[in-house]
Amino acid sequence: MMSAAPFASFVPAESPVADLGRRAHCARTAALAALCEADPAAKAAAARALYAAVLAGGVACAADLELDEPAGLPGRPARPELVDPRHLKRRSMQSPQGRAVLLHALAHIEFNAINLALDAVWRFAGMPTAFYTDWLKVAAEEAYHFSLLAVRLAEYGHVYGDFPAHDGLWDMCERTRGDVLARMALVPRTLEARGLDASPPIRARLLQAGDQASAAILDVILRDEIGHVLIGNRWFRHLCDASGLDPHPTYTRLADQYHAPKLRGPFNFDARRDAGFDEAELAELAALAGLDAPDATPPATAD
Repeated sequence: MMSAAPFASFVPAESPVADLGRRAHCARTAALAALCEADPAAKAAAARALYAAVLAGGVACAADLELDEPAGLPGRPARPELVDPRHLKRRSMQSPQGRAVLLHALAHIEFNAINLALDAVWRFAGMPTAFYTDWLKVAAEEAYHFSLLAVRLAEYGHVYGDFPAHDGLWDMCERTRGDVLARMALVPRTLEARGLDASPPIRARLLQAGDQASAAILDVILRDEIGHVLIGNRWFRHLCDASGLDPHPTYTRLADQYHAPKLRGPFNFDARRDAGFDEAELAELAALAGLDAPDATPPATAD
């Protein structure tokens, strides 16, 4: 783990984030500075450093601070080219080039996930301190995932930006910019939860192609993403409880209101259960997939 020191000391001196970080009075301001960073490696380093600084007590969150939104969010590099998802070609993972395309797509997801977590920290004032700490943790772990994938992509002779990508994740971030309840419902609990379902089959295909190193990265990502979706579930329900809302119809209403993508199986029921989805929600997903309600994992018994 990184040593405990002020956030700015972890950021390269030439980075725009460094100057903003030195002037930051709270972690939310620093999160906005990191979100503005266009260089992926610098953004990832800043996210990890900021979380370490918060854990060490070197930076605090001012929940009541109202921050002005700068133009051009999020900061991102000129490449990859962003295209309509329908224009992205699928390639076989049996070829090195096909696996490189997959790794690039995963790196793009993780880069966007850093942005999504940082955006939740700076944008939504008036939340409990634990909310900001949770999403800084998510940002730091997404940054770690991006770094793992960038290293693996380099071993295939490529860098992030070499292939086109789409902007679906950030699009939902934009749609929910004015509603923290909708953000919690539709980013971690919907879009990121889809990653829980997609990870096992992708991992299986990588192993079939003999790429154990990339499959091992998928294991790390799935483990951490369960925790990220759990955080989303926790804060969604917290907000529902605070407003006297029933989470189930509230989720359905928000998904319709913000045009969330329709959920389709197969579903990773075990991972979703670990991520905090209740049995009623899992039963609804099973019905969508034409399955019987999944059995709850039996509790462990003492020897």
